[in-house]
Amino acid sequence: MDAIKLVEQEFTKDKNVAAFNAGDTVNVYYKIREGNKERIQQYQGVVLQKRNSGIQTTFTVRKISNGVGVERIFPLYSLNIDKVEVMTRGKVRRARIFYLRDAKGKAAKIKEKRG
Repeated sequence: MDAIKLVEQEFTKDKNVAAFNAGDTVNVYYKIREGNKERIQQYQGVVLQKRNSGIQTTFTVRKISNGVGVERIFPLYSLNIDKVEVMTRGKVRRARIFYLRDAKGKAAKIKEKRG
């Protein structure tokens, strides 16, 4: 069991990930390989949830693209994630804000944390 913990610590120590939670608007810089070329694509949206389970931590980001809601799940410690940038901090009272899927208009807005 200790060997697994050592591998997790070694894998996660080099990763500089900003602290964020559900409701925050983040900008994820994701590496995409096309053939032998590599480029970085930005994905900006609201974090719906963050699932914590050590090295298998994932987070779900939702954005609206051409009037259609698009969700994407990212592994936090993936080698393909270049960096995660927090744009704004959201003021929510839940850890999983799936109610945003059905909300429209002003109800789909998240208040910004002050301070």
